[in-house]
Amino acid sequence: MSERNQRVDSGHLPALAAAVLQPGFVGTTPPPWVCRWLGEGLGSVVLFARNVVDSAQVAALTATLRAERPDVIVAIDEEAGDVTRLESVHGSSRPGNLALGAVDDPELTEAVARDLGVELAAAGVTLNYAPDADVNSNADNPVIGVRSFGADPALVARHTAAWVRGLQAGGVAACAKHFPGHGDTRVDSHHDLPRITADRDRLDACELAPFRAAVAAGVQAVMTGHLLVPALDPQLPATLSQRILGGLLRDEMGFSGVVVTDAVEMRAVADRYGFAGAAVRALAAGADAICIGGERADEQAARELRDAIVAAVVSGELPEERLAEAAKRVGQLAAWTVAARTAGSAGTRGAADVGLVAARRAVRVTAAGTATVALPLTRAAHVVEFEPLRNIAIGAETPWGIGAPLGELLPGTSTVRYAEPDVPADPGVGAGARPLVLVVRDLHRHDWMRAAVQRALVARPDAVVVELGVPELVTGAVHLATHGATRASGWAAAEVLTGVR
Repeated sequence: MSERNQRVDSGHLPALAAAVLQPGFVGTTPPPWVCRWLGEGLGSVVLFARNVVDSAQVAALTATLRAERPDVIVAIDEEAGDVTRLESVHGSSRPGNLALGAVDDPELTEAVARDLGVELAAAGVTLNYAPDADVNSNADNPVIGVRSFGADPALVARHTAAWVRGLQAGGVAACAKHFPGHGDTRVDSHHDLPRITADRDRLDACELAPFRAAVAAGVQAVMTGHLLVPALDPQLPATLSQRILGGLLRDEMGFSGVVVTDAVEMRAVADRYGFAGAAVRALAAGADAICIGGERADEQAARELRDAIVAAVVSGELPEERLAEAAKRVGQLAAWTVAARTAGSAGTRGAADVGLVAARRAVRVTAAGTATVALPLTRAAHVVEFEPLRNIAIGAETPWGIGAPLGELLPGTSTVRYAEPDVPADPGVGAGARPLVLVVRDLHRHDWMRAAVQRALVARPDAVVVELGVPELVTGAVHLATHGATRASGWAAAEVLTGVR
């Protein structure tokens, strides 16, 4: 029997393979297979909304995980904006990146991120798949939008760095994503492979600038994007490209932390290279940790990847030295999180309303010169909320809108919500003589929504338009932009509409 096969039989390679996986699971307590795997080498897990009830429950869950492995990395995808897992039941109490970019106060961004870091650390989370460092240079982007700090690379860079500093000061490792930049695309990589056509000069000036800032700020992890960028590699997506992960990120940009893949079950890579094939190729290209479990969250999925990694080493497709290097980097990140958790054990959150304060500062009101609508509203309104199809990253479970807070501030306010097939000819029906408030998300991206809003404004030119997405299209006599649809943003909008705090 060869030395390589002896290692496989002894469990050496399976343990190494398990060390580089970051699987998700179903349930609000760890299933037996996860606990067993932690004792067999698994180095990380990732939490999603399905795993979260509240912070106390998450703290109990992570304590159970640490009873099996004290240095386990517990990751979460918590952008503190429209993409929230910790507050998915009620919506985030903080504004997202676009709102922070609109304020453009890096100290505020750092304070919001630190506040989040302290909360996550108290719940036992040690790695956050954030910040989103993409430059949203394409307003028609279906998956980034308000998750980005904005369309200006310099602005995105300074706020990415501030967010990294704040989160890590709170005791949680940051993970800048989606390298080398998912902003200039009309394709969602959950469904297909986006192609970024910019030349290298454009990439340096735009997409790569925030990642350089994140590396300079000491970011502990970088998440790859499933993106084809021909100027960097004409054949392979970034997640599977040694040119991009090794040549660019490691050698040129000097990043020495953990490279985490975006979920390998996403169709951009899984449809082309297979679920397990994408994982093996990512490791060979220079990735250190494989994220899974957003859509595949069971032991079978984890075992499939572990066994494929082992088989790739045995066959020579994946050098054992590369796997060992990846596992070592994951171990170094685990050690960082243990030290950060110890150092931050006395950390305290900032002002209780830091998120709402930031959301308030992000609200922008635009009034036409002939506007006849007077703010604040002083009587019960009729709110019409237009709901676009949400992408997988945001999720369908998180509530949004301004009807609820406006109803608390103006008792008697009514709210209706329409999706594309259900919009009536007169979307303002039911308002009567009451103030009409039209709530939209990314109005510029949805033809059906624009047509419905236009019909309502023809009938009621005094209606107020509230944009909770990217305010690319400003319309109506009075237009209010929150730069995000979080709970904090909804409350801030309701306060501006009513003049009540």
